[in-house]
Amino acid sequence: MKTKLNLKNDIIFKAFFSRKGNEEFLVDFLNALLKIEIKQIIIREEVSLQQLSVQEKGGRLDLQAILNDGVIVNIELQIQNEKNIKERTTLYSSKVLAREVGKGTRYEDIKQVIMINILDYELLGFEEYISETAIVLDKHREYEVLKGIKWYFIELPKFRRAYPDMNEKINQWLAFIDDYDRGLIEMAKEKNKTLKEAGIEMNYLTGDEEVRRLAELREKWEMDWNSGIANAKREGEEEGIKKRRKEKEYRNSKGNV
Repeated sequence: MKTKLNLKNDIIFKAFFSRKGNEEFLVDFLNALLKIEIKQIIIREEVSLQQLSVQEKGGRLDLQAILNDGVIVNIELQIQNEKNIKERTTLYSSKVLAREVGKGTRYEDIKQVIMINILDYELLGFEEYISETAIVLDKHREYEVLKGIKWYFIELPKFRRAYPDMNEKINQWLAFIDDYDRGLIEMAKEKNKTLKEAGIEMNYLTGDEEVRRLAELREKWEMDWNSGIANAKREGEEEGIKKRRKEKEYRNSKGNV
């Protein structure tokens, strides 16, 4: 029996949104999240299975697009909490911005970078499942002082328990991406024609044997990585127990002398 693949597999996520002809799906999602009208979008590094076959060995896959006004949007999906998303997205956003600055670029020509992190774990201590960050003044929180980079954190576990309003397009997309509640997904498709078409594309994509193979290899790598971390932790704990036991035996032997 074949395992069910969905957009929470980053191979499938990037293949789905990067495939030529699927631009309308990414536009619909970003319009809903960013609440702006996107008239044109250019997806960078259109996905190639040869590229993915190399990257699936461990590197994170992200999706990058340029909007009609030059704004750069970077989307990353992370299922496992590796305890470093804040630091990593801060560093990576700077690299994305730096890549846009060539010789002779004027400061005023540098475009905004938007980092979207879709997480299948909880990160922030608030119940909102979509968080937009802004760099503001300490004593004037209403004043956004730096607008060059924005970060969005979408926490799917919070979305699942939020009883979301399915009339909102972003909630329709999150239900589709999360693939957790079949009722919500069907409701989303009924309300959003683009999502109905997206469902057809997903069925086609996950039926592609090569895409499926790469996606399953990615899942295997994730499982192996998690297993390796768990084994290392267990071995460390066992080594610590042995060390404490030897120290105790040594102290006891000294006390009996």
